[in-house]
Amino acid sequence: MSLFQIFKASLHSPKKIAAFRLISIGKVMQYIFCYIFIMSIISFVLFINGISGQHTSMEGILDYFSEILWLVYPFAFVFLFVLNTLIIFVRISIFAYIGSLILQLRKRKGEYRHIWRTTLFASTLSMMLSIIFALLQWSSTYIQLIIFGITIIYLTLASKYYPIKR
Repeated sequence: MSLFQIFKASLHSPKKIAAFRLISIGKVMQYIFCYIFIMSIISFVLFINGISGQHTSMEGILDYFSEILWLVYPFAFVFLFVLNTLIIFVRISIFAYIGSLILQLRKRKGEYRHIWRTTLFASTLSMMLSIIFALLQWSSTYIQLIIFGITIIYLTLASKYYPIKR
């Protein structure tokens, strides 16, 4: 199954999201790192726009920045990539723990590694909304709660398709 097919299915099908728990870890890592790369590019563009906006207000530093920009940009991109990787992996791990609690409450059988993969695919829509809101530079506690709620709803719907404990 291609990454695009996985992406499409994870937007609308909780049954397939639950089935994706059996996808190989290599495909899972490709999927998550594609998302992290896209998020890092967006963060980097916002970083560049932030620096260029500050350049006009700090004329003394303008000469200094023009000399070291070739050094700042690569390090900034690597830093943003590592930071986004850390944040996304922690976010998915926290939601996977919540997902394991949902499995216990629904008396379903599932290992943490399976619910972690399910959580990754269940958070696709919320990740897309995060990208859109980052591009629009909208930030609010309510928006974050809605995004987290969407992930929990998808996890709950997908947990219905896990096997029942005996």
